[in-house]
Amino acid sequence: QVQLVESGGGLVQPGGSLRLSCAASRIMFSFYNMGWYRQAPGKQRELVAAISSGGSTNYPDSVKGRFTISRDNVKNTVYLQMSSLKPEDTAVYYCNARHGPYDYWGQGTQVTVSL
Repeated sequence: QVQLVESGGGLVQPGGSLRLSCAASRIMFSFYNMGWYRQAPGKQRELVAAISSGGSTNYPDSVKGRFTISRDNVKNTVYLQMSSLKPEDTAVYYCNARHGPYDYWGQGTQVTVSL
């Protein structure tokens, strides 16, 4: 069974940094396009970063310059480095793996930005 396991969430003060990790198992990781999404209470899930199988990255304007996505195809892991965090970044962050008809999600990790 495919597993995506996120880690690294927690409570951080505004202006701080966190690094999220998502370890994938039972998929040909290097073939998958990977993404990080987030969902705040009462809001729709939104993309915050994506990295293709070839390493191209994409960010929405809301996080551009503050978040960096990367991948390690040896460790089957995708990372999200978040800096200059703001209270509005508070959400559950989800890892996504997508390739053709295959679309997998992790269970999510909570990120809370607050004093």
